[in-house]
Amino acid sequence: MAYEPKIRKIVTTIEEVLFEGFDQMVKPITTVSVAAVIKNSFAGRYQENLEELSEVGEWLGDYLSKIAAAHLDGTIETYGKGAIIGLDGELEHGAAILHPKLGKPMRDVIGGGKSIIPSAKKSGPAGTALDVPLHFIDAAFVRTHYGAMEVRLHDAPKADEIVVALVFSNGGRPHPRIGGLTITEAKCQDGLR
Repeated sequence: MAYEPKIRKIVTTIEEVLFEGFDQMVKPITTVSVAAVIKNSFAGRYQENLEELSEVGEWLGDYLSKIAAAHLDGTIETYGKGAIIGLDGELEHGAAILHPKLGKPMRDVIGGGKSIIPSAKKSGPAGTALDVPLHFIDAAFVRTHYGAMEVRLHDAPKADEIVVALVFSNGGRPHPRIGGLTITEAKCQDGLR
């Protein structure tokens, strides 16, 4: 059983694009970010073994993905993840949460995801903004689905906290028309093309 973190709050943001670039959307694009503000148990000190944070990542991957998926009615085409580490922590704390174990439960909840889950991390005080990168869940080179969603919480992270954010969407960019690999052309076998 993965380690359950001490959560101060969870913030869910739902963006629905109905009109973009002077034209109505044929199908609205809904993007959901779910951010958990957690206590950083290693804030203010050096810790060699960060396995506890990797366990936190596994737990959050499952928990936050289920919240986001509930808002997207089972249709998920893009994903991404990110962390903002409070100033008494270090970037490696965010990496320990995001990379070793968080991805598998995300993929399990959405029922797939062959491509790498793009990520971003940075340190900063409360109110720091993070652009969480997004791309297509089964083929990273699907250009129509390159995007990002900003995550910013006015009161987080405090110096001893970490904001962990997962972002999912039911589509790519509005009205894509710059060419490149599309979903219908993607083989979706190796996670790339």
